[in-house]
Amino acid sequence: MLKRIAKVFTFIIAAVTFSTIAHANHHGMKKDIVDVAVENGSFTTLVAAVKAGGLVDTLKGEGPFTVFAPTDEAFAKLPEGTVEMLLKPENKNKLVAILTYHVVAGKVMAADVVTIDSAATVQGGMLAVSTNGEMVMINDAKVVAADVKASNGVIHVIDTVLMPK
Repeated sequence: MLKRIAKVFTFIIAAVTFSTIAHANHHGMKKDIVDVAVENGSFTTLVAAVKAGGLVDTLKGEGPFTVFAPTDEAFAKLPEGTVEMLLKPENKNKLVAILTYHVVAGKVMAADVVTIDSAATVQGGMLAVSTNGEMVMINDAKVVAADVKASNGVIHVIDTVLMPK
């Protein structure tokens, strides 16, 4: 099973073009997870949520962190009004719970992810790691790009917002 999962991740890494994904090394300067997300442009909703949740300093911290980062398109799949509701100050605790459910302590690269079937999140919940054909899934989210390196961890791009149970 480990070899099958490793092959799946190898396929994903080879098949996905990171032309739209910013790399942490830019002109010799290391970018942290927040900087990579901001610079990329595909994570404006995630960045706004991180700011509203007061998590910028945390995700700019030493880490290391593994972030399963939903794209703007992933947030757009949520029911209408959900993002706006979550960004309100009175919903900060719920927002923080959702955001920290996307973060695993430590730097978990694709090669490491394939050796596990679950991961504990900073929020306290568990993420299921599985394969579906040639896709790697985190709960119900498909990993669309893996191993986007940052100075304080790694980002794996996903196509669905993960919701804690």
